[in-house]
Parts: sequence; structure tokens; C-alpha cells
Amino acid sequence: MKGIGFLLLVAGFLTGAYATALDVENVNWTLFVVAAAGAVLGLVMIKRADSAHALSDAVLELNRGELRESIDNVVRDLGEIISDTATRGAGLREAIDLRLRNDLRRFADARSSMVHLFGLQAYADIMSSFAAGERYINRVWSASADGYDEEAETYLGKAVQQFVDAQQQLQQATQGTR
Repeated sequence: MKGIGFLLLVAGFLTGAYATALDVENVNWTLFVVAAAGAVLGLVMIKRADSAHALSDAVLELNRGELRESIDNVVRDLGEIISDTATRGAGLREAIDLRLRNDLRRFADARSSMVHLFGLQAYADIMSSFAAGERYINRVWSASADGYDEEAETYLGKAVQQFVDAQQQLQQATQGTR
């Protein structure tokens, strides 16, 4: 169905362009409107196919696992980074890039399933903490790059608090839906 939607979308745009290019002053409006309707129908078909895929049980369960595993990894890795007191400056930035970025991206990629799994309020609560933690990690990286190691250390602690909060809220939401 998605393939047919793309075909209609492309055909609609090309036909619409053709209808307007035939004669600049006298556009064949009937052909143009039919082409535009075909393109809109194609877009609707694509969106419905994407939505059906995103709401499938397999995708929701896969994303549930991704959310849980990635936030657990972030909290664990942050704890290890903090416990390694020698990690400062370039070493801290490298640790953030190598150990955290992939799991932060995985969590963000799977976040759209949270609304369907746990509801809008749980999504808002979890993502509020997650986003704050992610901002703190970015601030840690920047402070470290600028040579402000004390500020980096302070915000590393704040990031851990936010990610632990997000992890706890995700665990509560998961337990509430079983």
C-alpha cells in the first residue's frame, strides 16, 4: 500500500507539473486538480501505512525493549564515567561520545512508541527528564571542551539525576501497563 501511495504522490506531482507547463496562460485546471487529488491521496496512503507499522505489536515491543535497555545503559555508563575521577577534559568528551551517544540516539529513536505504550502523560514525564539529562550531557561536553572541569563535573551529576529519574518513570510506566 505504501508503494502505491508513493506512486500516486510522484505521478500526481509530475502530472501537475505537466499540466501547468503545457500552456503558461491557459492551465488545464481539470488535469491539475485530478493530479493534485492523486498526490494528496498518495500522501494519505503513505501516512496510514507508516502509522499502521508504527502501531504494530512487533514495533511497539521492540521499542519497549530499546527504551528500557538504552536508558539502563546510559545510567550505568554515566555512573562509571563519574566513578572514574581521572576522566576529565578530552577523556571526558571521548567517554561521552563513545559510551553515551549511541544509547541516547536509540532512546530518542524509540520514543514515539511511548505514547502508544504508556500514554501521553507518562511520555511527557519521561521525556522531560530525558531531555533535561541530554541537555546536561551536552553542557558537560561543552564545559569540558572549554576547560571548565568543575562545571562539567557539576552538570554530570545533574545529568545522572535526570536520567535516573527518567529510568524510574519508565520502569513505573512499564509496570503499570503489564
